[in-house]
Amino acid sequence: MLETERILIRPFTLADLPLLIEQRSDPEVNQYLGGATMQNAEALAERIKFYIDCHEKYGFGMSAMIWKETGEIFGWSGLQPLDWTTEIEVGYGMIKKFWGRGIGFEAAQAWLNFGFNEKKLQRIVAVAYPENTGSRRIMEKLGLKYEKTETHYGAECVFYGIASEEFAKIKS
Repeated sequence: MLETERILIRPFTLADLPLLIEQRSDPEVNQYLGGATMQNAEALAERIKFYIDCHEKYGFGMSAMIWKETGEIFGWSGLQPLDWTTEIEVGYGMIKKFWGRGIGFEAAQAWLNFGFNEKKLQRIVAVAYPENTGSRRIMEKLGLKYEKTETHYGAECVFYGIASEEFAKIKS
């Protein structure tokens, strides 16, 4: 579906569920991703169905990231409806050995380009736990601006957003 310099991004399938469960079972990987509730195989099975449904309904959703060099699925990224709102959020996550390589930024930037240029979205948001400074830095580097703090996915989160016109100014 999407390709960057180092990664391929394709929709999840149900066959990806065991790997997603394995990857999300690492407490460090999962610490900012719904905590213990998202380490549960049953909850992740529901989540992957949600990702697949998003692709069918919107033409985008959280997707598997594949490292081009090895063909390894190492994480997830995508656009999806945010919790109980009408907003569309960008999100990303990956296993630890891929942390610190700028991949979250690379994937999120590809999704912002896709959302604004291909899907003609007017606005994209992102949320993170307040203490998740790495994710907040990525959001800010992408041009998203802090707007408020509110509850999403059962936890207090910082809420960032960017409009299509603002993203276009940054890209030019």
